[in-house]
Amino acid sequence: MKHALRATVAAAAAALLVPLTGITADATPQSFGPDGGVAGAAWTAAQDGAQEFPNVAIEWDVPITMSDGTVLKGNVYRPADASGRAVDVSTPTVVNMTPYTKLVSNVADSAFAIPGLGDALVNLFRSINLTGTPITGFGELLNSVGNGQLRNFSVDRSLIKSGYTQIVVDVRGTGFSQGAWDMLRQREQQDTVEVIDWAAAQPWSTGNVGMSGLSYSAINQVQAAEKRPAALKAIFPVVPGSDLVNDVLAPGGGFGFNFIPLWLSAINGLKWLPDLAAIAQGKFDFNWLQDRAADPYTYLDVLMSAYTTTDMANLDPRVRDMLNDLSVARQGWLGDPSQIRAATFVVGGWHDLFTYSETKIYNELPLAPGTQKQLLMGNGYHATSGAEAGRPGLPPRLDVLQRAWFDKHLKGIDNGIDSYGPVTLRQQGGGWITQNGFGSSAPVSEAARYRRMYLSAQASGTSNGLYDGSLTAEANGDLARLSVAPGLTTLCSNDAAQATAGVLSLIDMCAKDSRISETNALTFTSAPVLEATTVSGPIAVRLNTVQDAEDGYWTVTVNDVAPDGTSTVLTSGQVMASLREVDDANSARSENGDYTDPRLFTSLDKQLPVVPGEATTLDIPLSGTEAVLQPGHRLRVDVFAGNFPKGLPILPMLLDTGLRPQHVQLDPNRPSFVNIPVRGNTGW
Repeated sequence: MKHALRATVAAAAAALLVPLTGITADATPQSFGPDGGVAGAAWTAAQDGAQEFPNVAIEWDVPITMSDGTVLKGNVYRPADASGRAVDVSTPTVVNMTPYTKLVSNVADSAFAIPGLGDALVNLFRSINLTGTPITGFGELLNSVGNGQLRNFSVDRSLIKSGYTQIVVDVRGTGFSQGAWDMLRQREQQDTVEVIDWAAAQPWSTGNVGMSGLSYSAINQVQAAEKRPAALKAIFPVVPGSDLVNDVLAPGGGFGFNFIPLWLSAINGLKWLPDLAAIAQGKFDFNWLQDRAADPYTYLDVLMSAYTTTDMANLDPRVRDMLNDLSVARQGWLGDPSQIRAATFVVGGWHDLFTYSETKIYNELPLAPGTQKQLLMGNGYHATSGAEAGRPGLPPRLDVLQRAWFDKHLKGIDNGIDSYGPVTLRQQGGGWITQNGFGSSAPVSEAARYRRMYLSAQASGTSNGLYDGSLTAEANGDLARLSVAPGLTTLCSNDAAQATAGVLSLIDMCAKDSRISETNALTFTSAPVLEATTVSGPIAVRLNTVQDAEDGYWTVTVNDVAPDGTSTVLTSGQVMASLREVDDANSARSENGDYTDPRLFTSLDKQLPVVPGEATTLDIPLSGTEAVLQPGHRLRVDVFAGNFPKGLPILPMLLDTGLRPQHVQLDPNRPSFVNIPVRGNTGW
């Protein structure tokens, strides 16, 4: 039955593809369009239709012993017959490693597993459309839940019933697993490889293993794939990171003040929830309790130290360990996607917590585009990945794409997924497109050309910001000192929405319009573009600055300004002036020699002196983006002296800024500019 169904699905997909598109299943990668065309419809039908097995059997809290004796606990979900008994069939296995406890996954799974209720909730969430209201972000959050995100996060029963085993495992030191939480570092990475090996060796496994999950679990996938376990054939990371310090812990040196404390508190709280079933059965794990007592609040004490120590000389060594470039901790968090050999489908968003890494992960994968690696970037936040999906012209749902990816790489079904994309992008200001690369991987025919746009003191007449300057196409002779002081208008900003994983994206007037935050920013705005102009790739801003104190904290955004004045952030970046040293070996430049991605060390052991009153040049990396400036729209650069609540320097560095005004010094001998990748007739 199983093999017949697989053959039927594969044959149906192939039959649909050939007459309508002329593409056979083994054709070279090329696009069906963002929705996958006829193939996309077949993937959706395979996921939503009747499955090979009627039920799911669950084995709770299976002990998995690591090489050092620590016992991890995993729930094993297997396809089952009508009586609910696990079938005696070998299946590929999909592993999800989570720090949020299996209980959370189980609750999410249970709500959608109730017959009738699950489908009703999914259809309700998918159907909500709040376009045109001031809370479109709330609709996007609900849409993402209905469009497969919850299945990617927890358990996908449709996937299991189609002939997969899924394992959800509490990472070391969280949930019901023993040990001390190692937060994505070396021991946890080794654990993941050992779990993969364990899964591949089970009698119900074919030996082919995939990995699923979003956020933390997505990062874990990337890290595990870099270790190249033989059984790991495919991963589907949704909103992963790779350079975690520059992604979210301390981008540019501004510690992730709002997200990190709440996140750490949540995991440390959840890890204390006891295994009530084991207690009821008289099988309580006292080693678990001893491990929790020995490590009660992992990393929260480090965070407290960072914001209670006033003297850098007395800084907790663990804080230095996190913020020094060559430390064991920092190197453990710095990924190397070039080591990955498993087929990888990266899903990200232009305003995700990990945007800085997502396109880089794809570009660094030494794999064949389409057949072995794909990238999908939406215009969402961490909590709204996959919000735009499942409708005509839009990408298939994330659970549909994941199923198609695993069917191809774990079961060998020729379903056409290798001809999707390979790069599928939501253009900010436009629609969904497919192309053959992004940024450094884009072919010449698709690549945007970098050019400077210079900051000018000339009034643009378009902004009510703290200062209304211009962006000029040619170098100008402006001499001016423009001042900006730290403020709190960034509480109402796209960066605040990004740093709360999308929670504040529910407030459109902050997340999707910068005019409130710009009241305390220096704004520099271009002339309107004559024709639709594409901005595609990473962006860098160079600022000639002067500090009134021994340090400064700078944030820049690049915005799309509509004729009605709406200022929409496309991408952003930040840097502490003392952490400005650029790692040239890992940076990128455009043909004109300017940085496109000046990778900063952001390392305490590489701090450079800042002399009050003297000019300091900063090169600031901004995450890559894909956008369209429609005719009549303008490009804008906003400059802020701070970025609360997205980032806050550790206390000794914050005191060094004195919270004093900072200055952009316009000087033709040391120009300030944005190096912007554009394609089209701008008229500039």
